[in-house]
Amino acid sequence: MTDLIEATTLPEPMPDPEPAGGWTGALRRRIFETMPPEQLLPDTQPAYVASWIYVFGVLTLTAFLTVVGTGTVLALKGAAWWHVSGTGHFVNSLHLWSVELFMTFMSVHLIAKFFMAAWRGKRALTWITGVIALGASAFTALTGYLIQQNFDSQWVATQAKDGLNSIGVGAYFNTMDFGQMLIWHVALLPLVVSVVVVLHILLVRRRGVVPPLAPRDTAEEVQA
Repeated sequence: MTDLIEATTLPEPMPDPEPAGGWTGALRRRIFETMPPEQLLPDTQPAYVASWIYVFGVLTLTAFLTVVGTGTVLALKGAAWWHVSGTGHFVNSLHLWSVELFMTFMSVHLIAKFFMAAWRGKRALTWITGVIALGASAFTALTGYLIQQNFDSQWVATQAKDGLNSIGVGAYFNTMDFGQMLIWHVALLPLVVSVVVVLHILLVRRRGVVPPLAPRDTAEEVQA
C-alpha cells in the first residue's frame, strides 16, 4: 500500500526579538510562536505546488471573494434591486455564477485532497475546517435561492419546507419566511463561512501545503 508522507516543508520559526511582560506580551509571543511571519506570508513554495491540483484552493478563494463582493452590493441595494435594474441584474448574475464556480472549485478541491490524504502531518483540523466550509456554503447557497423573489424561489421554499418538517426542524428554520431567510443569507451564514475559511487558510499556513503521496517504489524503500 502506498506510504503516506508525513514530513512538512515549513521554514524554521524565528524567535521573538523583543520579549515583553504582561498579557499583551504573552499573547504576542504566543502568536509569534504559532504563526511566525515567514510562515504566515511565505515567499516560496515547494516545487510540487506548481501542479494544477493545488490551484483549485486559490480558485476557490478567488470565487469566494467575488461572491462576498457582489453579495455585499446586492445587500446594500436591496433584495428586489436586481428585478428592476439592468445593473442589478448583472450584479446578481455575477453573484450567481461566482457561487456556481465557488461550489465547483471547492468540490474539486475537497475530492482531490481526499485522494491525497490531506489530513497527513497533523493536518486533521485543516481537513475538518474544509469540510465544514463546504457544508456551510451549501446551506448558504440554499438560503440564497430562497430569497430570489421569483417562482423558482417559491418552489425551492415549499420543497425545502417539506423536507425540514419531516425531520422536525421546520418550526425553527422556516424556508417560507422571507425575512428569516434574508437574515440567514446576508448576515449569519456568510459570517460563519468567512470565519471557517479564514481559519482554514491559517491552518494551511501553519502546517504547510500537504505533499503528494510517495510513489510505490519509494514507499517500499522507506519501509525497508
